Amino acid sequence: MRISISILLSYLLMACTPNQKADKNEAPQTLTYSIKGKVVNVYVTTQANNDRLSPKSKLSFSQASQPLESEVAIFVNPNKQFQSFIGIGGAITDASAEVYNKLSANKQKALMNAYYGKGGIDYTLLRTTIHSCDFASESYTYIEEGDKALNTFSIERDKKERIPMIKEAMAQASDPLLFYVSPWSPPAFMKGKKHMLQGGKLLPEYYQSWASYYAKFIKAYEAEGMPVWGLTIQNEPMAVQTWESCVYTAEEERNFLKNYLGPTLEKEGLGDKNIVVWDHNRDLIPHRANTIFGDPEAAKYAWGIGFHWYERWAGGQSMWRNLRNVKESYPDKQLLFTEGCIEAFDETQYQRWSNAERYGTSMINDFNCGTAGWTDWNILLDHTGGPNHVGNFCFAPIHADTRTDQLILTPSYYYIGHFSKFIRPGAKRVSTTTSRSHMNSTSFLNTDGSMITVVMNNTEEAITYHLMVGDQSTTIDIPAHSIQSLVY
Repeated sequence: MRISISILLSYLLMACTPNQKADKNEAPQTLTYSIKGKVVNVYVTTQANNDRLSPKSKLSFSQASQPLESEVAIFVNPNKQFQSFIGIGGAITDASAEVYNKLSANKQKALMNAYYGKGGIDYTLLRTTIHSCDFASESYTYIEEGDKALNTFSIERDKKERIPMIKEAMAQASDPLLFYVSPWSPPAFMKGKKHMLQGGKLLPEYYQSWASYYAKFIKAYEAEGMPVWGLTIQNEPMAVQTWESCVYTAEEERNFLKNYLGPTLEKEGLGDKNIVVWDHNRDLIPHRANTIFGDPEAAKYAWGIGFHWYERWAGGQSMWRNLRNVKESYPDKQLLFTEGCIEAFDETQYQRWSNAERYGTSMINDFNCGTAGWTDWNILLDHTGGPNHVGNFCFAPIHADTRTDQLILTPSYYYIGHFSKFIRPGAKRVSTTTSRSHMNSTSFLNTDGSMITVVMNNTEEAITYHLMVGDQSTTIDIPAHSIQSLVY
């Protein structure tokens, strides 16, 4: 089954149109690469043994020759470059902070090193929530109920656990973290409800109050020494969830951005913040992009569009063609993966390999369709898959058993690391294709001149392939159910 799925997925690996408009995060339009004198350093994670981001071999290049039809090849063309890379990371939620604060000092240090240290997987992106989401012990806001003027606004609650953890992550990161924020729901009274759960809509009379709420949050966090790069308008705006949620049609989100949020941030001196629209699944992303980016007055405020991987009505296939459509249609707007996790937590399944392969498959395809950055969901959860105040328990790349003060690193952690550890901010995606549908691959050229090619084999068999870079080639073996990072 895995082989047939990977064959179908591979058809979606075509490169998207390169960006036409640079922004402050982008490297120069084309980076220079020379393969002369380069060797290939191979790092591998595989199901069959204990290899986890393990250095394996150093291989030399030689003059390439035409591959035979019977041979497997990956073709990398350094002269064809596409979107600039802004980073990979995860979210520090209230749940992550609550679990972190139950760990010993040694285990806290180990977690930070695992995610943000050069000896770990070296994250460069960070997301957090504007007040509560499902991954918290309770639902809350930063104001008193009914305070339309926001006179009682305070982030004192966040200063107890969440903010100290975010600050520690920022301090440990080897590169400055790109930090963005997202709300799950306005306060209940702004939706005319008794609670923030189960959807509802922002009432028009509170549009300005809610826009000002974002500005107050950003200023309060920045006053604590945490620079905010950007924000999404609403997490999952087309989902009525059992947890904090709020529904916006495409037109409602467009009008809120155009008439309230964009102008309010500019008025408050926050016009440099990067606004990301949608922040939901790939299935409906073209409609949201067409509605918002098709309106020049709304589009001028939007840096790009965010997406998740939870679409359930796609015949079992994630809809990368929709990402490709959006990037082709609006090449000056960026794609950002804002959330993904493995649902249906089971404490006996920490080492389930298919979880990791879902990450690898998504990341390769997302990047090959023009995605600039990739953000996992909770960076840390406990042995219950929480805490979560509505019982929506999930997997994370790292879990903590707070009963024993133990950290559990899952295969997903290592698969993410094959990208985040080696591909650095400012890198350019490079044209990469495969001669077999069951091989997935993507490449990025870093600003320091190093090329990174990630190769994934989801099949039951080891594969020997030729890595062909321009007129040079080398031969590599990839085990069954494994992922490689090739650094050269």
